[in-house]
Amino acid sequence: MIVLGLTGGIATGKSTVAQMFKRYGAFIIDADQLARDVVRPGKPAWREIVKVFGEDILNPNRSINRRALGEIVFHNRRRLRRLERIIHPRVAKAQQRLARKIAERSPEAIIVYEVPLLFESGAHKRVDKIVVVTADRETQIARLKRRNGLTRAEALRRIKHQMPLSHKVRRADVVLDGTGNKATVRQEVRRLIRSLHRGSRHL
Repeated sequence: MIVLGLTGGIATGKSTVAQMFKRYGAFIIDADQLARDVVRPGKPAWREIVKVFGEDILNPNRSINRRALGEIVFHNRRRLRRLERIIHPRVAKAQQRLARKIAERSPEAIIVYEVPLLFESGAHKRVDKIVVVTADRETQIARLKRRNGLTRAEALRRIKHQMPLSHKVRRADVVLDGTGNKATVRQEVRRLIRSLHRGSRHL
């Protein structure tokens, strides 16, 4: 089993690249989905978040309103770190549990762990290779405005709350351009998958 850590900046195209990996036979573990799972109403992380941030962040059905919570933490780095300390360890355990299940069924599996905060959460220590998807700042802003309904200022604030892309690129084994020609990116993904299937640990 080989685990690839797939990361990049916000709105750089990570999910699109993840689907390319899936197309060529890789198993995808989505950290964002795991994070949504661990904060479902009634779960320990949910209870802790409500205790720390109050019931104003809840929807009528008691689920967490991600936008309301985001408005709090993206204006306050200390509170953002507090939220991450609640969520990250639980996501890590869920990821390791899923990886073990995949390995039991497919010992030669290539698992792509798609995680925006790969380095910030310490998840880079649990992967074999790191793939970083990049995009220029204006593309990130445009995607966030379109996808999340953010203003330019809100988009910039979210981008600046993450580790600079340049720092991630320096620590990557593979860098993919999330704004480039998709056919070219697919070829790079296919080449990488074939290399790993041949048993090579050198990308």
